[in-house]
Amino acid sequence: MFRMYFAVACRRSTVVRSTASRWSETSSMASASFVGPTDPHESATRARHTVCFAASNLPENTVYGGPVDKSPLKRVTLRSLTDKYVAGVPLSMLTAYDYPSAVHVDRAGTDLLLVGDSVGMVVHGHDTTLPVTMEEMLMHCRAVARGARRPLLVGDLPFGSYERSPEQAVDSAVRLLKEGGMDAVKLEGGSTTRVAAARAVCQAGIAVMGHVGLTPQSISSLGGFRPQGRTAAEAVKVVEHALALEQAGCFAIVLECVPPAVAAAVTKALSVPTIGIGAGPHCSGQVLVYHDLLGMMTHPHYKAVTPKFSKQFVEIGPIIAQGLEDYVREVKEGTFPGPAHTPYKMKQEDLDMFVGELHKHGHSSVANEVAAIADRSKETTKD
Repeated sequence: MFRMYFAVACRRSTVVRSTASRWSETSSMASASFVGPTDPHESATRARHTVCFAASNLPENTVYGGPVDKSPLKRVTLRSLTDKYVAGVPLSMLTAYDYPSAVHVDRAGTDLLLVGDSVGMVVHGHDTTLPVTMEEMLMHCRAVARGARRPLLVGDLPFGSYERSPEQAVDSAVRLLKEGGMDAVKLEGGSTTRVAAARAVCQAGIAVMGHVGLTPQSISSLGGFRPQGRTAAEAVKVVEHALALEQAGCFAIVLECVPPAVAAAVTKALSVPTIGIGAGPHCSGQVLVYHDLLGMMTHPHYKAVTPKFSKQFVEIGPIIAQGLEDYVREVKEGTFPGPAHTPYKMKQEDLDMFVGELHKHGHSSVANEVAAIADRSKETTKD
């Protein structure tokens, strides 16, 4: 019983340390005074393995507890992002919504990882991002934080979590960092109230990424997923909103679905990076949705609504579909699992004792079946 309690306490203390460490780093970065060790995760990782080594309820190889990052690449911070931006190096950002996708994105070497509220559409099957809740975002953020150790982690503030007041925005942002393990948050829009929310969150010591152009959370007032900035008046509005968010303290601005000329104007006007999605090549960086760029969805309806700006760098959807169909076929045919995927054996003496015990307990038909299966297995092995 003591060992069980010790293991639980160990795991809880690990979570607290990990979250506190990331929260402390992010607060420092937001005030542009981050100073840390060469590898901020090194000590936390070493402590986790040292303290939890004796825990009886943990496997020797914690495959799903998060990979130990042996990459020579350093963890991305606001300072390193700024250095790249000043040097004119394009920034890359990708979305991820769970542990496996976070591991893939982390190893790809992207600068930023966005846990976007687009999860509502590409993972949960909603038609918009509006139904996504704070609790759902926290769940996905935690999973991503366990899988990605190197990029700067940005979590979307979901619809309804920051519009009411600056105080609500700060409370929600704090949760994404403390409970979700994020480094920064993103919010949509550049209206007066959204700028006030961004300013309040920044002043709370939390790094904020802005988002202008097409803002999916405003689909009700926009009349659908429509490109923005295609008239002179709309274009000026996009520029003004971006400037207002920069003045509020945002460290970067996402530009979604605007003409290249508008994106170029915003990028030139700002002194912080712009991250484009459907905004052309003149931004400081680019972002795409994980499922879109990998071509994961094969349903005809999904293909019909995939954004025009999203390039499919590979198309793994058909490969996934083929693998699943092959599995179903082999199960029906009885060819899976075969000998190669039936690795666990009993010693012959133990098998004989097992058959004898079944006979003793009145399960002779079962015993005979087990013996017959064992004989067939021997024949298959000989072949």
